[in-house]
Parts: sequence; C-alpha cells; structure tokens
Amino acid sequence: MTSLEHEGHADALPPAPSVLDAPGGLPAAVEAILMVAEAPVPADRIASVLNVPTAQVTQTLEALVAEYGGGPRPYGFELREVAGGWRFYSHPAFSAAVDAFVLDGQTARLTQAALETLAVIAYRQPVSRGRVSAIRGVNVDSVVRTLLTRGLVEEAGRDEEGGATLYRTTSYFLERLGLRTLDDLPPLAPYLPDIDAFDDIDGATS
Repeated sequence: MTSLEHEGHADALPPAPSVLDAPGGLPAAVEAILMVAEAPVPADRIASVLNVPTAQVTQTLEALVAEYGGGPRPYGFELREVAGGWRFYSHPAFSAAVDAFVLDGQTARLTQAALETLAVIAYRQPVSRGRVSAIRGVNVDSVVRTLLTRGLVEEAGRDEEGGATLYRTTSYFLERLGLRTLDDLPPLAPYLPDIDAFDDIDGATS
C-alpha cells in the first residue's frame, strides 16, 4: 500500500510503540491529550495523533468513564462525550467547591506571569494562545484560563488560517486600568526595546 493509501486511515495503522510502552499506556496518553484540550476532542482525532485504531481509543475512553464513575471514591472530575468529542469537566457534586475557588481567585493578586500574558494580549490582540506562548517562551494555557476567569480577557473568534481561538481584553480590563479605550494604552516600545522581535515571532507562528 502506498503512503497516499495510508493517509486518513488511522484504523489501518499499527499502534505507536511509544504510547503503548510508556507508563500507563494508551489510557494515560488519552488522559494527557484531554487535559490540554480547549474543546471536546473526537476519538478519531486522538487515534490519528496516537497512531492507534479509533475503536481502541473509543474503548479506552469508555473504560475511563467507567473507572472515574465506579471507583472506591468519587473523582472530582468527569469524562463526557459532548459536541462530537470528549472532554474533562469538574464533577457536579463539587460545584460549590469550584465556585468558592473561582470567587476566591477574583480577589487574589495577579501573578507576574499573568501580568506579562495580559500585557501581550493587550498589545497584540486579537491573538491566539500559541502566539502568546511564542512571545513569552512558555506555555500560557493555565494563565489564560485565569485571565478568562477574572473577566480580563475574552474569546474573540477563530484564526482564519489555523482555526485557533483568539483572545482580546474586555471592557472590565479597561475599567480596572482606568482607560477609556485601548488607544490610551501607553506606548510599549520604551519599556521593551526589542519590540520589533514580536513581529518576527508573530510572523513565524502564523
């Protein structure tokens, strides 16, 4: 069979040795992917990424659902199939604890990482997490979630090229900084002499 015949047929490919040989095997690999997913992930996409049959991934997902729901103690999260894919959600039984945590976070001061990420979004918006990560040189997924929870940033559609979620600052952000519009933001160049490098990074991640 030619390489073209192989393309698009994950079920015909042999399992990836690295997945099966790693601690936890396929279930752990599936969990790792879902932990970083921003939206429900279809089973066939997971299968394609891991190079294993879709049926095997589906069986693994169903087994994980049973494991989380039938263990000796309740887990704080659930694995659900929604919108044509799979994603982790906090368990409804612990919604009060989650609400308390979110509300407590509203009064906590932003970390340096959060402030830096917020600054990048403010000056480069609308911008994807990938581009923010490229500019900062670190993964910003958790920081962006914090900013979303605080109401300082919000989703601003999808990137036309890659389909990544774009983010922008909110009116609450302007309110907290005492600004009328984004035009009132101070010039960034005096504080970041290498601001031109941002354009190079931005172009490289397009």
